Amino acid sequence: MSAGQGSVDIDCVVVGAGVVGLAVAWALALSGREVIVLEAGEGIGTGISSRNSEVIHAGIYYPSGSLKAQLCVEGKHRLYAYCDERGISHQRLGKLIVATDDAQRSALQGLLEQGLRNGVDDLQWLDAAQAQQLEPALSCVAALWSPSTGIIDSHGLMLALQGDLVACGGSLALHSPLLSARCIDQGFELHVGGSEPMTLSCRELINCAGLSAPEVASRIAGLPAQHIPPAWLCKGSYFSFSGRAPFRHLVYPAPESAGLGVHMTLDLGGQARFGPDVEWVDAQDYRVDPARADGFYAAIRRYWPGLPDNSLQPAYSGIRPKISGPGEPAADFRISGPVEHGVAGLVNLFGIESPGLTSCLALAERVLDALTR
Repeated sequence: MSAGQGSVDIDCVVVGAGVVGLAVAWALALSGREVIVLEAGEGIGTGISSRNSEVIHAGIYYPSGSLKAQLCVEGKHRLYAYCDERGISHQRLGKLIVATDDAQRSALQGLLEQGLRNGVDDLQWLDAAQAQQLEPALSCVAALWSPSTGIIDSHGLMLALQGDLVACGGSLALHSPLLSARCIDQGFELHVGGSEPMTLSCRELINCAGLSAPEVASRIAGLPAQHIPPAWLCKGSYFSFSGRAPFRHLVYPAPESAGLGVHMTLDLGGQARFGPDVEWVDAQDYRVDPARADGFYAAIRRYWPGLPDNSLQPAYSGIRPKISGPGEPAADFRISGPVEHGVAGLVNLFGIESPGLTSCLALAERVLDALTR
């Protein structure tokens, strides 16, 4: 890294210190690059990386051949290995996807076939009795058992990635929003705000800004506008369960519409939480409306009739960084590199919603590939 009058020159700048940005930055640093991560917030993972179900997904739901399918399956294996190596808290609890009436059997069968096509080779079909042997409180007519689904301490994961980045010589700048960028000879000139504004020049620029990725891309002079997708915000609220729920595994309903339904996950302490629902919004507002619990009770009681009255409390919410809107087919992850937009050294990551956490290490490798293609 070299410093001039009010400026810094570095190999690579990553925008966004969520789980994907940190994984990408570490991969770049491992490759021998000098890397700095710019984060507008006060700490790592303050956005979508800390507002999710903390589930390690198996890779069942996504269209065959999609980046989501490929990177989820690959990322799952990488992530479990990384957790074991670094001592990151996680549990391979397994998940039941349940059909609560005969009409949902075909959806469940479709998921089984989809998962097998995606390389999820450990799925098992269970009848009602077999499912209830695993979870006696369940009401269902059939279920899929996914033993490789798990949960993870997402903040512990990000701290480990940050530590590995720093160990490789990388650095992190908090309270450092990217205000603007422009293409210059063999790289980019960046203007960074915050309490200590600075100018950076770099040869490679990676946009991992999550919800703000399209907005950040629009600040890069020289990037054609047609390569910046529209941003849609899809909010999901979560409710916690008072007391100890009678479940040892994750429980998901068979999907019927947008999202995966109101599912039951467990944190590493065994506490149950339910969510998310689906709400298209115009702004980032993380308040949870207690009235939304009414819809939760109805949805949950389809597979857990014993859910007590007045047992759900507002917990938290998250917003998915979607690039497809209401009524449109769900968009795939979008890794937009020089081959796509023609700007050397620039990679934009758009629409990195679930399974972004599961896929983070595999996504990082794809970013490296995009830079070298």
